[in-house]
Amino acid sequence: MGQENTRKARAIMAGGLVLGVGAVVTLAAWTDSEFAEGLFTAGSYNLEGSDDGTTYADQDTAGTALDLTFSGLFANLTADTTVHAAYWLRLDAATTTDGTLTPAGVTATDTVTGTANAGAISYEIIQVTAGDCELGTATGTVVASGTTLNAQEVANSVDLVANAAGTPGTAVPLCVSVTTGPEGTFLEGGNTSAVWQFTSVSD
Repeated sequence: MGQENTRKARAIMAGGLVLGVGAVVTLAAWTDSEFAEGLFTAGSYNLEGSDDGTTYADQDTAGTALDLTFSGLFANLTADTTVHAAYWLRLDAATTTDGTLTPAGVTATDTVTGTANAGAISYEIIQVTAGDCELGTATGTVVASGTTLNAQEVANSVDLVANAAGTPGTAVPLCVSVTTGPEGTFLEGGNTSAVWQFTSVSD
């Protein structure tokens, strides 16, 4: 081999050594990773009612509606009479978010043939701020009202407040007032059932 060929061979070997060193550096690079995790838990939301402001339960279907206790002779009504019943609503202790309460309507049924007293009875439901519902002295903001037991001409929403975990929400005191019509429209011997519905939506 001539001197010139020896130089070429050395040059090639030197080039090979340079490439070899570069490959080793690439294989020796370090890697590291970081991971992040999120845990998403759904809250709880439930409305409950009471007729005494103390004992609360779910009445979430018409078939389980709470029987309100009206003042006066509500089982022996005459014309031009008004009776009242107290009703409380609140979010239960497991609820984790505030909400909004809205009256969703009323459905009345006359159960005695030949009578139509549902059309001769009006009602008003207020959120009580003062006075006593059962004594007829309650005052407050109108939540719902109707000129008959099958109508709801006024409907206003109410704020529902959920308290700390494990504590029931702040109770909303309501007063349901029912007034019979005059003689000739409110018929004797009638028997009318009315079911009011309230819905709530979480904030």
